[in-house]
Amino acid sequence: MISFIKQNPLFNYFMITFLFSWSGICAFAFQTGIPASSKQFEETWQIAFLPYLFGPATIGLLFIGLTSGKEGFHDLKSRFLKWKINIGWYTFAILTLPLLVSALLFVFSQFSSEFIPDIITTHDKSSLILQGIAIGFFGGGLLEETGWTGFATPKLKARYGIIKTGLIIGFLWGLWHFLPVLWGCGDEAGKINWSLFLPGLFFYFSGAPAYRVLLVWVHEHTKSLVPVVLMHTSLSASLFFIFNFPQKGFPAFLYYLVLSIALWIIVGIVSRTKSWKMAN
Repeated sequence: MISFIKQNPLFNYFMITFLFSWSGICAFAFQTGIPASSKQFEETWQIAFLPYLFGPATIGLLFIGLTSGKEGFHDLKSRFLKWKINIGWYTFAILTLPLLVSALLFVFSQFSSEFIPDIITTHDKSSLILQGIAIGFFGGGLLEETGWTGFATPKLKARYGIIKTGLIIGFLWGLWHFLPVLWGCGDEAGKINWSLFLPGLFFYFSGAPAYRVLLVWVHEHTKSLVPVVLMHTSLSASLFFIFNFPQKGFPAFLYYLVLSIALWIIVGIVSRTKSWKMAN
């Protein structure tokens, strides 16, 4: 088995990560069906999502041990501990997404109140921000990037440039979200709610790959996992908590479409910088 894994570590990493991550959802799906009803999802998602949350990191650490041993763990540790980098990278990692989505929602909200985010309408703003940051950091940044960037990115980047590495991982990152989104988009009768399912899925295959390209760029220039984890935290906290808005269907699709275009424009801009060429 170890020999088989070493022959094609990237393919096997993604395959086993998907199988492990989706195992909890698949187990509950035998009882709830796919999608689950909204009530079934609310009652079971916290348990069903445990393998999903820990999948990238758990399998990533396993594969680092199997393919690189102590040297691989030492490299991972050094990238987690490398925090003395130019403050500009921290600024880019933490503020790019919040500034972008707040600007978009401000413009959209001038035409429709559907685009007013939770941070404006909620009474307990501090709890919303803290919850978003905490879940974004542990459930998104730390656990996911230990695998996606800690293990997979350096191996792909050794073969390809920033764009191709980001697109490969970005597509698989989007696909990794497919089953949870599908399972959790049921209505009260357990039928798929297309107005909820399609906009989110669209972003995972349009905007998320662009953001992944930027994550690869930041990592390859800084050789640090710290800004990458913070950048992923910023994405999760901003989109799904602080600047979330309770709309679906066309308003959500339009928002994700414009956001995706904006992210690809940012990719185009940074691809002309000196730091991009140095990282490539």
